[in-house]
Amino acid sequence: MQTITKNILVAPLNWGLGHATRCIPIIRALEENGFNPIIASDGVALAILQKEFPHLQSLVLPSYEIEYAKNGSNFKWKMLKNTPKMIEAILNEKKIVKKWVTEYDLFGIISDNRLGVFNKKIQSVFITHQLNVLTGNTSWFTSKMHQMAIKKFDECWVPDFEKAPNLTGKLGHLKNADFKVKYIGPLSRLNKKNLPIRYDLMILLSGPEPQRGMLEEQLTNQIKDYKGKVIFIKGKIESEQITEEIGNVTYYNFMNTQALENTFNESKLVLCRSGYTTVMDLAQLDKKAFFIPTPGQYEQEYLAKKLKKDGLIPFAKQEKFKLENLLEVDLYNGLPSYKTDIHWKQLFCLFDGE
Repeated sequence: MQTITKNILVAPLNWGLGHATRCIPIIRALEENGFNPIIASDGVALAILQKEFPHLQSLVLPSYEIEYAKNGSNFKWKMLKNTPKMIEAILNEKKIVKKWVTEYDLFGIISDNRLGVFNKKIQSVFITHQLNVLTGNTSWFTSKMHQMAIKKFDECWVPDFEKAPNLTGKLGHLKNADFKVKYIGPLSRLNKKNLPIRYDLMILLSGPEPQRGMLEEQLTNQIKDYKGKVIFIKGKIESEQITEEIGNVTYYNFMNTQALENTFNESKLVLCRSGYTTVMDLAQLDKKAFFIPTPGQYEQEYLAKKLKKDGLIPFAKQEKFKLENLLEVDLYNGLPSYKTDIHWKQLFCLFDGE
């Protein structure tokens, strides 16, 4: 008797590259376990997954139109101003997904932080490392609203460890969750390799504009004075890969997973944002780093402060960063190498019901 290949919709939020890239190991695992992933997102998140999986069907979802403020202190107000557009997109994606369930014969859904990508007729999973959403003095309200949205899904998968030591701290841990939470362990698309060191410093940028571009400009000016060999990945997903060498710095607009994995392994030190996907990659690769959190993004600021307090990774605010700050790295231990063996078969049992 022929077995049916079950279609599973995988839909990451288009907010920087992190949500999309941490879905890469999930998509690979689905294929390895006999499922047929269908990718859905918008913007650069969709573009990066189309480059990684050109053989898979991909669908376009409405954009949440997330924009960052030029001034970090205005971040929350910019997000509040965008809320009506986000709600409209969430309602639209809910309608679209309802149609897709029949049209593409979906057996299940894995949504990475897309609040409208679920359907009551099939098993729907929500992936997040933020059970609490930090927004300063409004954190209680935003966390409650987020938790109410998560409850609409059948399961919530948190890419971290349940008990201490863990990577997310209060972001990914609730005292008494009233919905089904599974801690699946950190997710990384990258693997540690024993490669010779080619670069003294790897700069890796990510995140929405205008902050990504502002940091690129700042670091491009400062890096001219750096004495060692530098590889600078701008995090701009474009149709063609562009490389440029200026002095001791090699610039790339973006890299695919294989090239990025090699570059991480060939670099002595990493300068990057403190986004959670990057934190998971650094832990997997056993790399020392220096963080520049995105201004005004409470989650990145919290992670940077937590990991500095734990004696693992130093950080500086974007407007205060200077190259000499990198000397602080030697005073910190770096992230402990977390080896996680994710039990994909057990997780995917959710989609085995007829």
